[in-house]
Amino acid sequence: MSHGPSPRLAESPQLSKSSLLTILGSPSPERMGPADSLPPTPPSGTPSPGPPPALPLPAPALLADGDWESREELRLRELEEARARAAQMEKTMRWWSDCTANWREKWSKVRAERNRAREEVRQLRQRLDALTKELAGARRERQEAQGECEARGRELARLRGARGAVDKTQDSPEHEHEPVRDVGVERPQGSQELDLVESLLKSRAEEPEGCWDACSVAAGGPRSSSGRQERSRLPWEDTASVEEDASKLTALRLRLDESQKVLLKEREDKLALSRSIEKLEGELSQWKIKYEELSKTKQEMLKQLSILKETHQDELGRMSEDLEDELGARSSMDRKMAELRGEMERLQAENAAEWGRRERLETEKLGLERENKKLRAQVGDLEEALARRRRQTTSALDCDLRASQAALFEKNKELADLKHLHGKLKKQFQEKVAELAHANRRVEQHETEVKKLRLRVEELKKELAQAEDELDEAHNQARKLQRSLDEQTEQSENLQVQLEHLQSRLRRQQQNAPLFGKIRSTRFGTEEAGDGASDLDEDEDLQIQVA
Repeated sequence: MSHGPSPRLAESPQLSKSSLLTILGSPSPERMGPADSLPPTPPSGTPSPGPPPALPLPAPALLADGDWESREELRLRELEEARARAAQMEKTMRWWSDCTANWREKWSKVRAERNRAREEVRQLRQRLDALTKELAGARRERQEAQGECEARGRELARLRGARGAVDKTQDSPEHEHEPVRDVGVERPQGSQELDLVESLLKSRAEEPEGCWDACSVAAGGPRSSSGRQERSRLPWEDTASVEEDASKLTALRLRLDESQKVLLKEREDKLALSRSIEKLEGELSQWKIKYEELSKTKQEMLKQLSILKETHQDELGRMSEDLEDELGARSSMDRKMAELRGEMERLQAENAAEWGRRERLETEKLGLERENKKLRAQVGDLEEALARRRRQTTSALDCDLRASQAALFEKNKELADLKHLHGKLKKQFQEKVAELAHANRRVEQHETEVKKLRLRVEELKKELAQAEDELDEAHNQARKLQRSLDEQTEQSENLQVQLEHLQSRLRRQQQNAPLFGKIRSTRFGTEEAGDGASDLDEDEDLQIQVA
């Protein structure tokens, strides 16, 4: 994608003048004759505005003039090539700046889309959290409603049991033994019972008179006296029984009123319970509907979230591929820019850089070969997997066939991508091989200089070894002199110590000499005089030694 000058001129900045002239199509200076070196004559009919024509020069002068003109022309061509390279460099730099601007714009768009997707995911998560909280609250309220319904049911059962007990206590042997079923039916039954009790009382009040008449008619005369006595007793008994029945009737009425009040209260409680139960059932149904709606919305939101995740992953994959392609293009452009800079600057110290580049190219070549082998192995594995899939699809169902076809399409797509990548890698490998050949050529050019430098380095090493030998000898002599100086100083110190010792001894002897002389003169006489002479001789010897 480079738009630079011809690669031969760009890759060989140290070509000779003759090779440049042959490449550019100009004749060499040696083959250039006097006719080529002369300036073109102006057209006929118009006088030349320039200087008068020069006199004919000899052959060596003409050759020198032609050589100079060829050199000037070569320099002009090199200058034009340098200008063209500079213009091409400016174009490439401008193109690179445009590419970087486009890349930054794409990256900003990708960042904005990523931030937008993150914001949408965050909003969906917040909504999901809110829905889960509402669902938990609905479940909790549902459980509370169920507990309240159960409590109301237990209370209703208790009230029904209490009502049955009240009905049993209110039942008497004269009345029916059926329990009270409904409050609305109890009122007419109570009024019927009341009417029945009143009719019984009336029948009892009327019954003795009939019985008495029947008895009096049936008994006749013999029993008239006993009939009168009984007739005199019956009114008192009837009045007593009537009073008892009236008291019982009032008690029954009171009990009936109390039972009616209790039944009315139970009926009101029952109606309230039924209303609350209906209300709770309605609320429960509403909460069930809401729960179903929330579950549906949750499933929809999960589906949307999965779809968004898949789309986000696909977009990230595409963006990563685009970024990898752009990074590859950028790396290639960086390498080309480095090469162009190296060619423009024409550095002299390129030996180490060339060797490092050669090693790097070899390592990259090995890496590309390894990647090529890996890709071939992957292609073989994919072909084997494809063959296995084809063998398996013969016995599979239609759905398995569709799935295998889709997988085959994906594998073919991956294979095409791998082939495309293999082509790219092959192109890169060819470019690397060309660069390696160019590097080898340049290395061969620099080998001579390296040999010269090595010879010079060896000579310098020899001179350095000689200088080091001389320096070692000087050091050895200095050490010997230092050693001898140390020995002399040590001897002088020993002699100084001996001198100080002898001087101190001499002083002691001089101080003690008169006393010893008197003692010797008094004790030993002449013998000690001889000994004193010997002591004096020893003192003289000591003084001589000290001197």
